[in-house]
Amino acid sequence: MRLVSGDYTLLFKDGGVEVHRDGKMLYDNRRPMFVTVKTVFAVNEFYDGAYDDVAEDGGRVVAGGVLTVPSGSMFAFMDTYEAAGTGFKVSRRVKVLRAADDLGFSTKISFVMAESDDPRDYWCFAPGVWYKQNEFAPDTVIGKDLDCEYFWRMETCYALPLFAMQHTRSGETASLSRWAADVTMPSTDILRAENHTDPKCTTGAIGMSRPESLTLNYMYYGFPVRKPFETKVDGLSIDYVYPGCDGQLPSQNRFLGLDYRGKTKSFRRINHPVVDGFEQHYAVAVQFGRYDSFQRMMRDNWRIVYERMRDRLFEVDNERHFHNCMKHLERYTRKYGDSYGLPFAAQLPHMDISTVSFQFGFVGQQPGIGYLLLRYGDMTGDAESREKGIGILDFWVRTAMTESGLPHMCYNPNIQGFEPYPHYVRMLADGIEAILDAYLYMRGRGEERADWLDFCRKTADWLVKMQNEDGSFYRAYNTDGSVRMDSKSNTPSVIRFLVQFHLATGEEKYKTAALRAGEWAYDNNYRNLEYRGGTCDNLDIQDKEAGIYALFGFLALYDLTGGAKWLEAAVGAADYTETWTYAWSYPVRTPWPKHPFNHYSISGQSIITIGGGADVYMAACSYTYYRLYLITGDEHYLDFAEFLHKNTRQSTDVDGSIGYAMPGIGHESGNFTSQTLQSHYHWLPWCTFVQAEPLLRLYDTFGVFEIADAQKLSPEERARRNRIYDGLSGSAG
Repeated sequence: MRLVSGDYTLLFKDGGVEVHRDGKMLYDNRRPMFVTVKTVFAVNEFYDGAYDDVAEDGGRVVAGGVLTVPSGSMFAFMDTYEAAGTGFKVSRRVKVLRAADDLGFSTKISFVMAESDDPRDYWCFAPGVWYKQNEFAPDTVIGKDLDCEYFWRMETCYALPLFAMQHTRSGETASLSRWAADVTMPSTDILRAENHTDPKCTTGAIGMSRPESLTLNYMYYGFPVRKPFETKVDGLSIDYVYPGCDGQLPSQNRFLGLDYRGKTKSFRRINHPVVDGFEQHYAVAVQFGRYDSFQRMMRDNWRIVYERMRDRLFEVDNERHFHNCMKHLERYTRKYGDSYGLPFAAQLPHMDISTVSFQFGFVGQQPGIGYLLLRYGDMTGDAESREKGIGILDFWVRTAMTESGLPHMCYNPNIQGFEPYPHYVRMLADGIEAILDAYLYMRGRGEERADWLDFCRKTADWLVKMQNEDGSFYRAYNTDGSVRMDSKSNTPSVIRFLVQFHLATGEEKYKTAALRAGEWAYDNNYRNLEYRGGTCDNLDIQDKEAGIYALFGFLALYDLTGGAKWLEAAVGAADYTETWTYAWSYPVRTPWPKHPFNHYSISGQSIITIGGGADVYMAACSYTYYRLYLITGDEHYLDFAEFLHKNTRQSTDVDGSIGYAMPGIGHESGNFTSQTLQSHYHWLPWCTFVQAEPLLRLYDTFGVFEIADAQKLSPEERARRNRIYDGLSGSAG
């Protein structure tokens, strides 16, 4: 009995399942009925068995049987296999026929890897959680220690509920994903603990495992409780576990007074109750393929699941949203002594200002907001907005430059001076680009701001002087220009500025510096997937914003040169970066009566760093993905651009109905993987900036605030307008 999808065949044999391609077995499961039981001792033992019956049913294969564990508990399995889309669908029903002296259970759909049982022979992909072998991840996340036995994560941690394994030599890939976005709320009166039972949990976990035939439960201080049982393991497998769990994760001993010196880990399980008649129902997609690169595998598997599970588009009037954002920025910009700016943070829902400090970029985005306010003042005839915008820009130009040519990053008006914040290249890029944009805008209106240009020139010259022989820049510097952090992964951050400064001045040395930085970024960020350290308050670890700035930089080089190499790299960065975005949704509760997630979906939020929470920073990319669509003709980028353009608004009070101080205000970030939001419940300036800034870019380029309206322009007109550097070339100063 067999099912076929593309080049792959599911073969049902001796109560098990095999996966063949070209006559070769690549994956199998000899005993597909698998159950883990939480025994009366509250330790977990697993048992498996072959199907008792396998039959064809209208083009599908239905397989099942009864699995009895040593305690006497009995579980009836019915699995339905069918070809679906470009792969297979497996639908499972498990019923407790008899409950003995067990406390809970979970089941698993899995396939054993025939090529190797060594995790080091595989690259893994879990969106926002695992890339290749997680070499750029922190030590505390899954996949970093490949000597573990269980590499499972709750699927709510994944930007899409997907896990893929690619053999590094053959390129053969297996992936598992949840079939539908039908997760429901778990019990709200049960606290998720080390090994608990929740009958309402409908969330699974996806990953891989290579367990020993031993129990594995960790005591609260990290001691592993292990005793042998009979079940044998065939090798390394890719798994979907239901209900889910968080497999072995390194943990710090919370009980610092306890002198336990073992290597501590945690293993947090969720079980369903072993109660007569209790049933599980779930379905997964199974995909197989062969790829010549990790990037191609990542892109294809992401898109397959994206197409099936992408959340509906949020309804929002983006023109109205732009005005709400700008009114909010104008309202909270003011003079603080001799300085101009916005508070660093304010608590929601009433915008209770908690800190006043100004950052050049990153979470403060002060010059960027200054540029937006200047533009908004001229767009609407609002003199106050224009005055405040120019006030912010003039303040930074007047005060921030240092003798080395590297601007200061953080100003505190309470001390009338700058804080000792590292000079991050990424933060430098944010602020200096905005000042250059403001200069070019004013020059186009016939208003020359020579001091703004001089500020930009000093920074550009500093970058040219400090560029390493290999074309890279370091992650952060001290005020005197000495190296503070010697990672080079943030090199792409300044490419777009260097390109635009070259075009503004006509000087070749800035173009040369941009191209040299691009070469380093092509070999390291793009080809080696070394997107890390993009957030200035996190470790130098894999993250989303490094991908965003690589996309900006590569696309700027393509706009400048038309070189296919730079478009290839831009596409690669775009494909990587979008996999951090929650494209699906599941219910989340919040502790606050006034919060958008009480009404809207989490889709459009995006994971910040591996192992971190989620925020709205992908809002910054809607315009860029739309431009990429126009360049490549790839319809997926159009769909994703629309998704970002709308669904990122869902953490914001877009129309005043949530009850925040003003429409357009949103929360900074949070972690909702437990389905209960954990957040500082505050606003930072960047939250509004990253929503308003790409809206202004879209309006400047295409004359509209909606991507759907830009699509109404003729293809020729869209292509003409998309040449954004036309007319920018010239000399200044």
